[in-house]
Amino acid sequence: MKAVVLAAGKGTRLRPLTDELPKGLVTIDGKPLLTHCLDELVSLDASEFVIVVGYRKEQIIDYYGDSYNGVPITYVHQEDPAGLADALLQAEPEIEDDFMVMLGDNVFRGNLDTVVQRQQEQRVDCAFLVETVPEDEASRYGVCVTNDYGEIIDVVEKPDDPPSNLVMTGFYTFSPAIFKACRLVQPSDRGEYELSDAIDLLMESGRTIDAVRLNGWRIDVGYPEDRDAAEQRLTAEPPMPSSDSGITKEIEPTSMDDD
Repeated sequence: MKAVVLAAGKGTRLRPLTDELPKGLVTIDGKPLLTHCLDELVSLDASEFVIVVGYRKEQIIDYYGDSYNGVPITYVHQEDPAGLADALLQAEPEIEDDFMVMLGDNVFRGNLDTVVQRQQEQRVDCAFLVETVPEDEASRYGVCVTNDYGEIIDVVEKPDDPPSNLVMTGFYTFSPAIFKACRLVQPSDRGEYELSDAIDLLMESGRTIDAVRLNGWRIDVGYPEDRDAAEQRLTAEPPMPSSDSGITKEIEPTSMDDD
């Protein structure tokens, strides 16, 4: 499968770390955040990376070049930060079949391979990892609404009053049907085209959706304290195999406009 990595955001909540760097180049345990994502996707046999870039995109393109660990990279551009569904649509011309999606600000250690297997073996239109988080943190994520049987019947993006504390984690697999759903999404109350709304449209149209419980851990690096937590977690366990051939240079912030 190809792997789409969404890395276009400004990372405003991570400031001052992102004042002169894109979020994906903020280092955690000695490696850029995006490198942690790409290493996970290499372990899942990604055939190509499609990286959606925006804020300070030149720095990401210069750092990774046209391949990582032997896997080719294609860059696509989200000119305006209009939400994850809009970001994903920018990758549509590069996708022909089922594919993976990872949010470029997450550090994972868990059963991502189970999601890929569900997509390949059961031919679902969408599969994604979910986990239970503390109730006071649920409003940061896409929150899952379940029925009496525990089946997911709705997903609400970053609600002020979360209906549950079961949330999506930022790793998905999709069939190309997701692109039609993304084009049908209307702006949310936040003024963004939400990926969770596109997944809702898939459910409403009778498409097959599969949620997989996270067996392991992940940290959404949204704030400086999340970066610190991820670094502590990573240093407490053996490192994941990585091949950064040609990508060992230091990251040099540049003074560029936000756009």
